[in-house]
Amino acid sequence: MKNLKYTSLLILAALFAISCSDDFVDVNSQNQNSEDYFNSEEDYQNALIGAYDMLQSTYMNVLLGEIASNNTLAGGENANDVPGIQQVDDMIHTPNNAQLRDIWGWMFSGVNRANYILEFKDKIDFNGKENVLAQAKFLRAYYYFELVKWFGDVPLVIDERILFGTQFNVDRTPKNQIYAQLEIDLLSAIDNLPVVQDEVGRVTKGAAQALLGKIYLYQDKFTEAANVLGTLIETGPYDLVTDYNTLFENDNENNIESVFEVQYSDLEGAGFGCLQCSEGNVAVGFNGIRNYSGPLFDSGFSFNVPTQEAFNAFETGDLRRDVAILDIDAWATTTGATFGTGNEHTGYFNRKYIARQGDSNIGDANLTNPNNYRSIRFADVLLMAAEANNRGNISDSQALIYLNRVRERAFGNTDNNISATGAALTTAIYHERRVELVGEGHHFFDLVRTGRASSQIDGFISGKNEVFPIPSIEIELTGNRWSQNPGY
Repeated sequence: MKNLKYTSLLILAALFAISCSDDFVDVNSQNQNSEDYFNSEEDYQNALIGAYDMLQSTYMNVLLGEIASNNTLAGGENANDVPGIQQVDDMIHTPNNAQLRDIWGWMFSGVNRANYILEFKDKIDFNGKENVLAQAKFLRAYYYFELVKWFGDVPLVIDERILFGTQFNVDRTPKNQIYAQLEIDLLSAIDNLPVVQDEVGRVTKGAAQALLGKIYLYQDKFTEAANVLGTLIETGPYDLVTDYNTLFENDNENNIESVFEVQYSDLEGAGFGCLQCSEGNVAVGFNGIRNYSGPLFDSGFSFNVPTQEAFNAFETGDLRRDVAILDIDAWATTTGATFGTGNEHTGYFNRKYIARQGDSNIGDANLTNPNNYRSIRFADVLLMAAEANNRGNISDSQALIYLNRVRERAFGNTDNNISATGAALTTAIYHERRVELVGEGHHFFDLVRTGRASSQIDGFISGKNEVFPIPSIEIELTGNRWSQNPGY
């Protein structure tokens, strides 16, 4: 958090060590005196900061999730630059993929940190304790939702730490059971979180409502999704930022459209040997323009390059296109900028999350960019609510209100409002989600959950690529007790 710094985690370094060894889910929360912790409100608050801290590692979820879709290509310097990323782009990833193992380990680290707090939830009382526990429940739900999206059935452990040896006693839990637990966690969080927190970046009631609505939508629970998202829309305090052009700039973070943001800073700590150690948004450097010289932007590694198809998906007059996707040739012609080309160069870059000059002046600017990730935006909430109302046969008229609210900002007028109903409206909502949220890591999972992935993504195999493989080392550590996802 920009106000509540994640880096306070250093206080708990001994309690929250992240292992680089081949241990179960890479989540060694080991300290022989850990049961003697949680003796004050400060202890709970510090542990909570530790649970928030793993959100910063979700840059990989966003980067790889976008590359897995038909929005972007892997890019990079050459076809061998970070092989795991290249494999996901081509849908040829295996259980030995290093980046998928990172996502598994880092998300379970987040689960473990939240569980650590909840394991000792009854140890002492203090004012505001329910707020702390509610934040921990949201964070556990957030990390588990990522795990289910990526891997399907995963081990579900509640209110206790996952320690080495646990793998011999816990099986993979069906995702419907995990979703049921996440619903319980988020309903509890909604009841105990304030609408506005004292410190910017902390989880709010609205964030819990939005995440619950998304989890309902992923299960096709349209009535439940429409209800919770509709309540959030009506009660606020969120709205669309008037000027879309400013939405993703570093000086416009935590704005009225932000329902939940992952907080980043430019503090040092990152290195290619420990990317999760960065306090900055690593994806920004990965997305950057290769060998760039010119105004406004900074250089980067040219991964995650938008496709021509994604650029063309925007309708004529849509003001979002040039904010979301940078046409580097047009920019160079206008400004005199120069740049290099890398693997799979398309001429486009993810403008929402590429480095701007002056963003970071500390350490490696490519690994410490302070630009927050807008994890849940109000526009996303409106479009989820529109989809729930339409696909649930609840109210196409209400769906149109939500959809056109997003489109009116996109075009700056009402001339492009949609009036379709039924299946045609469903298609329009899907299209709007793609262009509104391009570059933000949602499209692959939207395609999967709506059954469109095999027709949209080259190399996608139905019955296999809906989820990613469990890292092979994790299965080996169970003595091959767990089965692998089908097709891997």
